[in-house]
Amino acid sequence: MRSGKSRFRRLIAPLGVAAVAGSLLVAGVQSAHAADTLLSQGRPALASSLENGESPAAAAVDGRADTRWGSQWADPQWLRVDLGSTATISQVVLQWEAAYAKSFQIQTSPDGNAWTSIYSTTTATGGTQTLTVNGSGRYVRLYGTQRGTGYGYSLYEFKVYGTSGSTPPAGGGDGYVLANPPVTGVVPSTATPPATNPPTTHHEFQANCSVSRSNLPDDPIVFPNMPGASHSHTFMGNTTTNAATTLASLNAGGTSCITPGDKTGYWMPTLLNGTTAVQPLGRQVIYYKSGVIDYRSVRPSPPGLRYVVGSPVATLDEFKNAPGAVEGWECGDSVRNWDFPASCPDGTQLNIRYQAPSCWDGIHLDTPDHKSHMAYPTVGVCPASHPVAVPMIEFKMAFPVSGNMANVKLSSGRAYSFHYDFYNAWDAPTLNALVNHCIKGGLQCDPRGFDQYKPERGAALNENYVLP
Repeated sequence: MRSGKSRFRRLIAPLGVAAVAGSLLVAGVQSAHAADTLLSQGRPALASSLENGESPAAAAVDGRADTRWGSQWADPQWLRVDLGSTATISQVVLQWEAAYAKSFQIQTSPDGNAWTSIYSTTTATGGTQTLTVNGSGRYVRLYGTQRGTGYGYSLYEFKVYGTSGSTPPAGGGDGYVLANPPVTGVVPSTATPPATNPPTTHHEFQANCSVSRSNLPDDPIVFPNMPGASHSHTFMGNTTTNAATTLASLNAGGTSCITPGDKTGYWMPTLLNGTTAVQPLGRQVIYYKSGVIDYRSVRPSPPGLRYVVGSPVATLDEFKNAPGAVEGWECGDSVRNWDFPASCPDGTQLNIRYQAPSCWDGIHLDTPDHKSHMAYPTVGVCPASHPVAVPMIEFKMAFPVSGNMANVKLSSGRAYSFHYDFYNAWDAPTLNALVNHCIKGGLQCDPRGFDQYKPERGAALNENYVLP
């Protein structure tokens, strides 16, 4: 018999792609309930378990029929989606993979704790099930009590339709966080900076930050105020980051960055060798660069700006071809690996570089998918929809793991599920000084804002990494 690993492929996709595909997949289903809305797509999802640590809950609400949530091979199991506000639920559509639930309930809850059953069956046969229901709640859960096969539960899509109790306003609430003040009236620069003597080859500075918290299953961007809801993360920068993190708590916290003014929260999935967490040693490099040709147009990121870079549900091809991909995973002479290499020379480190979008819409500090308020430049120019150029973050991480890599994985899954989160809490004058001196000044700066190749230009910060 084929194992679950080979039988069930891990096919997953980024949320940005899911939004487009989902509009096509849903059209036929909505015709029966034209007045209802698909409420579950792209919303935070939790599951009782994951198959082999992969096949995440988010894949069941990403709007794609080629991605799935898969559970461990035991009963009971559940999948829960947070609709963001109380809604009246009229229909649930389940699109099963071959491993389905024979007995299950659809349940609702106002708080994620007390559950009410609005549908129940003990004779389901899998496939695509369209269930007419009548209930209300913020949380909707599939609760499986008997598997239809010897494998786990495997669900391509979990679609919840109904009427939300509140309509998201045109800029705030229900996952939208407004900038105060917004940045408006910006036209993306299409200019090319004039040549300089000596030539300007770089426009960047470094943040050097070490691990501040490790092996913590929290994510204050994707699962705010839901401790333990996420896969394990390795945190850098701010020393207080947890599920309840806010801009105020970051500002009040400490930092593992060499620059005291950088209290930003940075985090990424934990790297595992078997069951042992592998943490980057010492200070890692997080670049702040210009992502646009006209580096003079770059502005400091606003306090509280947050987003997710990459996707825990990316496929190998999507990771490889993502705008933020640089050179994949590397160790020794092995380069451009989009999955983990089979082996690394003893004593080497596993490295990755990945770039963030650097064009902001100027309006939102966050959006429900934690991506839509940000965009990558096109041929070095920000799109009109996201006209504000901000520093491009580039993670450069090094993990001390080598030898046979067969048991190396991320807490989010395979190597191509690598992603990271950014929650800006820089001291505004310090960040402004580094952006002006290094990025706009065309320098290749260390964390002090000093370019060793152009020492005559001085530094933005003093020997203690603070403003003089």
